[in-house]
Amino acid sequence: MNTTGLQVLTYNIHKGFNAGNRRFVLHQIREALLSTHADLLLLQEMQGEHQKHEQKIANWPVLSQFEFLAEGTWPFHVYGQNVNHKFGHHGNAILSKFPFESWENIDVSPYPWASRSLLHGVIRLPQNNQVLHIVCLHFGLTGRERLKQVTRLCDRIDSHVPHDAPLIVAGDFNDWCGRIERHFHEHLGLQEIFQETQGRFARTFPAWLPVLPMDRIYYRGLRPIACERLGQTPWRTLSDHIPLTARFNL
Repeated sequence: MNTTGLQVLTYNIHKGFNAGNRRFVLHQIREALLSTHADLLLLQEMQGEHQKHEQKIANWPVLSQFEFLAEGTWPFHVYGQNVNHKFGHHGNAILSKFPFESWENIDVSPYPWASRSLLHGVIRLPQNNQVLHIVCLHFGLTGRERLKQVTRLCDRIDSHVPHDAPLIVAGDFNDWCGRIERHFHEHLGLQEIFQETQGRFARTFPAWLPVLPMDRIYYRGLRPIACERLGQTPWRTLSDHIPLTARFNL
């Protein structure tokens, strides 16, 4: 990272398995993430605990998945549970090269059977001593769910993020039709960096033939430089999503 820049990556890691759930690829995902040199990772479908996999998968890490991915490069990390099941739980995680001043996991589940949350972290950037708010999310599969969740997101940002504070909201939006886009632009004043720099949303799902624009990086209070869809090898053979990486000036 240079003294005035910030590199951000968002990625749905599919709990560390490849698209067909036949291979455990968390170690390959870690190597791929290291090669990006990102300052901040906003990750979805992070397996916090899975007692059955711990017993059956030979190279399952001793550390939690987010600690395993972060070790040695991203010393600061937070994790928020989304879904609990009989073997453990999974959710969202933020891995950072900068310490967190605070963080909170906010439940935005509209229904008991559709558990979702927003992971909101606050860091202070050493380059200019400025506070940066980060929200990592994974929205629901139905339009009705997403509308309720984006309303909760707007309420959270209105009440907890000063309008002049730099803000990044990124993750898996599951909004392939773009129905919630106006809430981000009109209500929150956010721009999506791939759309701003390349004129359209990035197609990120499924990884082997991306046709749906599921993953996005929204921002305000930062100056965009570029956004790239990492669709080359090895990314196509890892998760079922393609990651996005973005660069900003502060």
